[in-house]
Amino acid sequence: MIATLLRRDLGLLLPGGRGGGGVLPLLFFLAVAMLYPFAVGPDAQLLARTGGGVIWVAALLAAILPLEKLVAGDLEAGVFDQLHLRGVSEELAMAVRLLAHWLAFAPLLLLATIPAAALLGLGEETVRTVLLGLLAGTPGLAAVGLAVAALTASLRGGAALAGLMVIPLAVPILIFGAGALSPTGEGGIALTGAISLVLVALAPLAAGAAIRAAREG
Repeated sequence: MIATLLRRDLGLLLPGGRGGGGVLPLLFFLAVAMLYPFAVGPDAQLLARTGGGVIWVAALLAAILPLEKLVAGDLEAGVFDQLHLRGVSEELAMAVRLLAHWLAFAPLLLLATIPAAALLGLGEETVRTVLLGLLAGTPGLAAVGLAVAALTASLRGGAALAGLMVIPLAVPILIFGAGALSPTGEGGIALTGAISLVLVALAPLAAGAAIRAAREG
């Protein structure tokens, strides 16, 4: 059942899937990396000093784009009612959806970081730190996004509200992830990973409870 759910969710969320729009986070991420040098000018030292933080901000904003398709469509279509009748708990369904959400955007985002870093003129060490930080932080971004999407799925204008809610909740990940790029930020990646682990553990519980309340309400 878990494998079946995962295949279905990946088919919905991956680029080219039934839900569509899966490639938008990647395009948005690359667009930010391309436009930022035009905004600040050709100062190579400035780009190298600020480029890592720009990649983190772009990754956070890109993670917000798929939220509208994460939960609301299946809630309206009664998918969670059918899963409940088959004995699949909302928490299990949300845990699988979390994994599918991460697989649908994070690996592509990590790959896109390499050309983005080249556009921003980042050094090899900085690129390595950014990649490790994103690897540690994107599960947390996915978890926050899923929980917020579930909480707002039954609300009118929930997609816009979800985007506004995710940004402040994801700030700790952004702070420690981008902070790892500073000379005194050695523990930033470890703290980012710890926050992500906590969020990944809590998100299916919160999202499952929100889906159950919306389904029974």
